[in-house]
Amino acid sequence: MSDVLQLSDVTLRRGTKTILDGVSWSVRDGERWVVLGPNGAGKTTVLQMAAGRLFPSEGTVHILGERLGAVDTWELRTRIGLASAALADRIPGGEAVLDVVLTASYGVTGRWRESYDEYDLSRARDLLAAFAVDHLADRKFGSLSEGERKRVQIARALMTDPELLLLDEPAAGLDLGGREELMAALAELAGDSRSPVIVLVTHHVEEIPPGFGHALLMRGGKVEAAGPLEEVLTPQHLSRTFGLDLEVERHRGRWSARAAGR
Repeated sequence: MSDVLQLSDVTLRRGTKTILDGVSWSVRDGERWVVLGPNGAGKTTVLQMAAGRLFPSEGTVHILGERLGAVDTWELRTRIGLASAALADRIPGGEAVLDVVLTASYGVTGRWRESYDEYDLSRARDLLAAFAVDHLADRKFGSLSEGERKRVQIARALMTDPELLLLDEPAAGLDLGGREELMAALAELAGDSRSPVIVLVTHHVEEIPPGFGHALLMRGGKVEAAGPLEEVLTPQHLSRTFGLDLEVERHRGRWSARAAGR
């Protein structure tokens, strides 16, 4: 397998603040990764760098075989699917759900003067159906529930048939039912050999869908641990990552963590 994403000794500074500090991490073809850590750990920053939207102050980033800073990032981004709160905020509330997915073909938010053929329309509808929101195709994006919006965003992220899919806290803000519906959809996606490499950012081990096999733990802009889930999601690693003595359990492919002795 080849590396789809490689960060080598990456540091990112903003003024006097160091946001990422010597981060090295590799993601290989066919893998499904989860990035875990507390607020301010650098998770979203790493994801934005993986999406070609941030550049390191030091170190190198290779994405899909291209070195960041030595490639046309506009073309590179067409090979990457991204779903994030920041992107969702740019989607007009009055946009029809079908158009929210379609416009990913042009890398825009908001239908303007683009033209789409029958293949585009069929693919957008199929993706909405895959996430059980095809019945919402004519609804306005702003009228959807949070769970419905999340699933539409992931359908949008897959519209260009990306080689790398990046999901930034897809379960954030969902109630229990919405979270479990999303977990089931992501588990199905992860289990499909035709799916792209997937990297998912979350705060909670309970939000790791079945089918994900690797984890990157971050704290204070540094890597705490990285590798197969069984080796990384240990009480020792997670306790250091979150600064709290934790107990960790796995049941039927799902993980949970709680404060030790409670």
